[in-house]
Amino acid sequence: MSQERLLQILLAPHVSEKTNRISERYNQVVFKVLPDATKPEIKGAVELLFNVKVKGVTVLNIKGKRKRFGGRFGQRSDWKKAYVSLEAGHEIDFLVAE
Repeated sequence: MSQERLLQILLAPHVSEKTNRISERYNQVVFKVLPDATKPEIKGAVELLFNVKVKGVTVLNIKGKRKRFGGRFGQRSDWKKAYVSLEAGHEIDFLVAE
């Protein structure tokens, strides 16, 4: 895994009420990642970018919803979500302004 590839894996943090509960209860963080990203790549990217120890990674492929745009039907893009479990004592805080 090249460092250049690892820097492109994570697209954005996925923030919602559910992810906030998971973060507080299970010490997990949720990211939107590249559709072709693997678990070892996601683990390496999180450890590289945030200087934390990752315990495990779980991924979900999210199918895009079928939506109506005016009189036409379309479909939102498919995407991949990664639940990253952090070791005890490690934390990622997205709201800190440095």
